[in-house]
Amino acid sequence: MGFFLGIDLGTSYFKAGIYNGSGSLCGLGRVAVPKNTAVGRCELPVGSFKNALESCIGQAIAAAGIVAADITGVSYSSQANSFMLLDASFSPLTPLVLWPDGRAKGGCERQRRLAQHPEFLTKTGIGITPDGEWMLAKLDWFQKHDPALWARTEYVMTISDYLVYALTGRRAGDAGTASMTCLLDVCSGSWWPEALEIMSLKQEMLSEPLPIGTLAGVVNAQGASAFGLARGTRVYAGCLDHYAVAIGAGILGGSRISESTGTVLAAVGYKQGYSPRQGIITAPGLDAGHFFQLAFDGNGATAVEWYQKNYAPDKTILQLEEEARKVPAGCDGLAAKPRSDSYKGLEGFTGVKPEHTPAHFLRAIFESTAATLVGLVDLLDPDKQVTEIIPSGGGARNTLWLQIKSERLQRRYLPQASGELATKGAATICMM
Repeated sequence: MGFFLGIDLGTSYFKAGIYNGSGSLCGLGRVAVPKNTAVGRCELPVGSFKNALESCIGQAIAAAGIVAADITGVSYSSQANSFMLLDASFSPLTPLVLWPDGRAKGGCERQRRLAQHPEFLTKTGIGITPDGEWMLAKLDWFQKHDPALWARTEYVMTISDYLVYALTGRRAGDAGTASMTCLLDVCSGSWWPEALEIMSLKQEMLSEPLPIGTLAGVVNAQGASAFGLARGTRVYAGCLDHYAVAIGAGILGGSRISESTGTVLAAVGYKQGYSPRQGIITAPGLDAGHFFQLAFDGNGATAVEWYQKNYAPDKTILQLEEEARKVPAGCDGLAAKPRSDSYKGLEGFTGVKPEHTPAHFLRAIFESTAATLVGLVDLLDPDKQVTEIIPSGGGARNTLWLQIKSERLQRRYLPQASGELATKGAATICMM
């Protein structure tokens, strides 16, 4: 019986899941991403990327009790707008610059000009305004602040492009992740010439954007050595992490939406026909003529960890959750602003009273996130046709949080047996 490896290139953790042909998780590996975050940067050295992923895959193989040769196919779930620059010999010129990197805070004029192009929404499917966390703003930063380095740059690879290249030697990625660069013509599946011109980029610098599920190649000798896999293992083009979660959640064939409460809060739907609109991102789907629809917000789970660490370090989040069950809805007048962790001290909360306990603050954050999620789901499902929500991310393990979100959304929540839907989605791409 064959096994399938799904890799999740997350921002906080790399994960690797080994699944059998029935879709059951047989082994999981999980490694914290060793980021460098000094002076507003967020970078991952290439060597650290390879070492962390090799360890992650090794853990999964060992936990599954198999050998690398038992793996039939590999695919991935990827973060967006994380990239690296390479020279003509494909040697890295930079570490992987991850999307939270702050060097291009505020974005850039050329990116804003691109977003104002009359065909921007129709061509890219992006119905929001990109900011300094997007790849284009940082490419502009390199062009302006390190022209000598930019002059040596021959290739730009996203983190998933580089994974495919490191495994197979082929410069290829996937259309789902590529669509988040603002450079892809979503309907044609090719790079948009006018966008490239505005950003002073050449098509030859970018990897080939393959449809999700396309065979990208097979693991070569270098890839086998670097990641502990067997030569000849098939590698398939994956997709953006939120779309992989949707695939793993099984929303492709029914009236469901998947939501992920992690570093960011995201909701994903799946529709037939291309109908881009403001407020959401529309990207190529797994089936011909179908498209993912993504709505997201920064009001995710980060505030929970921030509050526990700074204001209730003597208790675990699980302990706080149990106490928060006794707090009534409305938190006795306490309310959390969206992204309450981004304010100074407790200024991200309103109605604070001396009698409010840490449990009140935790529930207030849960309620704030649930309110934001209502807005995201309404964007995806304005006619309220969706009846079920599939949760994922760290928030999917918190039953009180799920209950609050279900009550606010007035839809049924269906937690999955496997909480690792990103790796499951990536593995499902191989199976299909």
